[in-house]
Amino acid sequence: MDKEAAQGWLDRYVAAWLSYEPSEIAGLFSHDVAYRYHPYDEPILGRDAVVASWLGESGADDSSTRDEPGTYEAEYSPVAVDGATVVATGTSRYRALPGGPVVRTYENCFVMRFDGEGRCREFTEYYLRRPEHG
Repeated sequence: MDKEAAQGWLDRYVAAWLSYEPSEIAGLFSHDVAYRYHPYDEPILGRDAVVASWLGESGADDSSTRDEPGTYEAEYSPVAVDGATVVATGTSRYRALPGGPVVRTYENCFVMRFDGEGRCREFTEYYLRRPEHG
């Protein structure tokens, strides 16, 4: 993994989030991925479980809330790459209504480990909400 490959993966991550297309989500992760929305969470294990969680269909406490189209945007970039380990930072912004003003902004940090095929096999997200949403 290098910075260019990591940036490509992050761009596909954002595209998968924007589309909620199951095949795009699945293509990001290894079959045995361990995924954490927070560092203190027990991991969601396996690609199918991660896809279901992203889609809000897992029926478990680990299920994500599916965001409405046009109410969110994000950009992330790698800040460190060490072999198969990537640390990335970025910003996620949310709107109450499509095209409306930004109402929440988060600063994100992802710690990821990749397999030899460029699929993420460990993903942990850290984030902080900005005190002022602008």
